[in-house]
Amino acid sequence: MISRPAAIPRPKEDQRLGTVAPLVGNGPISPSSELVGSDLTYPSAIASESKAAEPSAFEFSETAPEFQIEAEVDPVDAEAEEAAMLYANGQDSAVRALLEQSTRSYRSAKGERLWLMLFDLYRLSGQKAPFEALEVEYAEFFEKSPPIWRDAAVSSVSSPAMPTVLFKGDLVADNVAAFDAVRVAVERNPHVRLDLSNVRGVDGAGCERLLDLLLKARRSKRQVELLGRDQVGMLLDRRIVAGQASDKGCWLLKLEICQLRGQLAAFEELAIDYAVTFEISPPSWEADRVANPGPAPLVLAPVDHLQEETYFLRGDLKAARFSDLLAYAKTNDPVLIDCAAVTRMDFLSAGALLNVLTIVKRTGRQVVFRHPNYLLAELFRVVGLKNVADIVLPRN
Repeated sequence: MISRPAAIPRPKEDQRLGTVAPLVGNGPISPSSELVGSDLTYPSAIASESKAAEPSAFEFSETAPEFQIEAEVDPVDAEAEEAAMLYANGQDSAVRALLEQSTRSYRSAKGERLWLMLFDLYRLSGQKAPFEALEVEYAEFFEKSPPIWRDAAVSSVSSPAMPTVLFKGDLVADNVAAFDAVRVAVERNPHVRLDLSNVRGVDGAGCERLLDLLLKARRSKRQVELLGRDQVGMLLDRRIVAGQASDKGCWLLKLEICQLRGQLAAFEELAIDYAVTFEISPPSWEADRVANPGPAPLVLAPVDHLQEETYFLRGDLKAARFSDLLAYAKTNDPVLIDCAAVTRMDFLSAGALLNVLTIVKRTGRQVVFRHPNYLLAELFRVVGLKNVADIVLPRN
């Protein structure tokens, strides 16, 4: 080995002043000079620092880290999700045990929705005694009125929500969208209000289409209540001319309106003119078909304030596909889906509903769920329906 000179300690004054003392000999050494012999050289301190500062000097290891980062899960969300899934699967006893434990653990505003889910579970399963016991605890801890018991949960909520179909456009044969909306509403509901106050024009073929829908509804034991009949009656009067055998549908619809309004004298006079003009027997008067007069606020209300047709869901929904929802959505904006009469929906049905409403949402329409129970609302949150629709919960 090559002998090297002994190292000479740096003078104290040099350490204090930060100067570099020579290691060998008496002459100064530049910072870029080698510190030892040519057999084993080291870069200067300045060079080392400059290399360490360059980002390219670092390389990340490809070895996977031995730890995982997990997002914090809200315990209330987790328990609400579990309860909603159990209820969707029909495991009511497990849901009750979970929610009763939750109400003992969460007695503040943060966990209130777990209490409301338990109220709905008791109500939907007819358990009045534990419902009333929970009312007392709820009022004590939340210092406000608890939900109230309803014996006929489905009928009491859904009965005021009779769908009112606003006939959009004129009463003419080629207004296919409006007639389709009426047909779908009649098929889905035993009692429908059909508002004609926005109609500004009629023709014979359009009147015949409407009469055909009304006749089919009667045969299937369904009721269609006509609103805005006076408005349409005036339009029909302009099309009806005694002795001119045209616009037969207008004559027949006018006779139907007289029938529904109980105007026997006007009906008989028009029936005679109809028989003479068309040389055929007119419809007969039916006393039992006189309709009750519609409520004045609905008839006189501005069109924009009338309730649009609503898509109703009812009962215990299992493996539902909602095949008619797209047809309804094509003629309605916003798309109103009433869930007040739904007792339960399974996960498969909720997924199918999400698929349909995702398509609807892409058309730019607003989607609104009205009055689902709290167990169903949590299921909607789990499957992601809150991303495509607004959810309006029932009031206390």
